[in-house]
Amino acid sequence: MDAREWLAVFALPGLGPQRLAKLLEQAPVWPEGWLALLPSPAAAALRLWLEYPSKSPLTPAIEASLAWERAAPGRVILHRDHPDFPRLLNEIPDPPAILWAQGDISTLERPGLAVVGSRRPTADALANARAFAGDLARRGFGIVSGMALGIDAEAQCAALDAGGASIAVLATGIDVIYPARHRELYQRLGRSPGGLLLAEHPPGTRAHPAFFPRRNRIVTGLSLGTLVVEAAEKSGSLVSARLTLEQGRELFALPASLHNARARGSLQLLRTGATLVCESDDIVAELAQWAGHYPACQPPAQRDEAASPAAYAPAEPLGAREDAPQDPLLEALGVTPVALDTLVVHVGLTVGECQQRLLMLELDGRVAQLPGGWVRSMRP
Repeated sequence: MDAREWLAVFALPGLGPQRLAKLLEQAPVWPEGWLALLPSPAAAALRLWLEYPSKSPLTPAIEASLAWERAAPGRVILHRDHPDFPRLLNEIPDPPAILWAQGDISTLERPGLAVVGSRRPTADALANARAFAGDLARRGFGIVSGMALGIDAEAQCAALDAGGASIAVLATGIDVIYPARHRELYQRLGRSPGGLLLAEHPPGTRAHPAFFPRRNRIVTGLSLGTLVVEAAEKSGSLVSARLTLEQGRELFALPASLHNARARGSLQLLRTGATLVCESDDIVAELAQWAGHYPACQPPAQRDEAASPAAYAPAEPLGAREDAPQDPLLEALGVTPVALDTLVVHVGLTVGECQQRLLMLELDGRVAQLPGGWVRSMRP
C-alpha cells in the first residue's frame, strides 16, 4: 500500500489504532481483504473512495496531506509500509497508521531514549535533564520527548546543542506549534541536522486534552527506554512510565530529595521497580544489548575529551554571566526557595510589583515557585 491508500485508511470512520492493529494481524490483501474485514461504515466509505474518489468525503483530507508533503523539502508521510517507518512502533499494541514527519528522517535510525518530566521543574531537575540528554546525545542516542514545557524542552535543546539528535512527538498537527512559546525549538527540530518532528494528526489539527496521553505512547514506543527526570504524584510523566512498562521497555528514574514535592512521583517509581540512575553510564549499561543493534551508538570508552563531564555540566544560573542583564530579583534568587516577603525587603519593591515581576520571569522560564518560595531556573 502507498501513502494515498494509507491516508484513506487513516480517514475511515471508526477505525482507531487498536482496531487497525487487530485487523493488520490478519494480513488483509488490498483492497478486497480490507473491504471484507472492515466494519460496515468503514467498508462503505472505502468502497466509495475506491470507485468514485471525486465524490468521497475522504478525498479532500488525503489530497491536503499529499500537498503538504510536496510543499517543502524534509517532509515525509510515514506509513506502515514505508521503509523509514520506525520498527519499534510496530511492537506496541496500538501503533499509529500514519506519521507526518518533518526534518531529518535519518534520526529514526538512532537508538531512542525518551526523557520526560515536570512542566514546572526545579532548577536541579532542569540541570539534570540538560546534563543527561546532552551526554547521551553525544554518545549516539536520539532524545525523544514531546516538546512540552520544562523537562521535555530542556532535554531536547540540550541534545541539539550537543550536536546530537532529538525527536519531538507533537500532540497536534505537524504544522501547529504547541506551546506557542516553543516556536524557536520547533524550528530547530524541523530544520537542524538530527532534529525531527512527528505528528499522528493531520496538518491543522489543534491541541486537545485527549491527544496528550495518546502522544505519550508514541514517545515511549519510539524509545528503548524512558528516563523520568522529575515527576509529581499526579503527572503525565507517570502515564509515560506506565506505557514504558506495558510496552516492555526499560524505565529509569533519577533520585530526589524527600522534601521535593515535585519529585514524589519519581520516588514512587523507584519504590515500584524503576531503575535508579545517577549518571548516564547507568543507562548505557542497561541499554547496551539493545542499542548495539542500531548505528551510531558510541560506547563510553570511545568518548573523546569534548564529551567529558565538564562539557555537559549544568548550565550556569541566569545572571551569573558577565554579559547577562542584571535583575535585582534574579540576583536575589538561587536554588534555595526564598519567600515573597523576604524578596520584597531585599529588592525594595512593593508586594504587587514583586508579584508582577515574578510572574513575568516565570512565564519566561527564568524563575519557578516551589514550596517555601521562589528559586532561579537554569539557562535553557
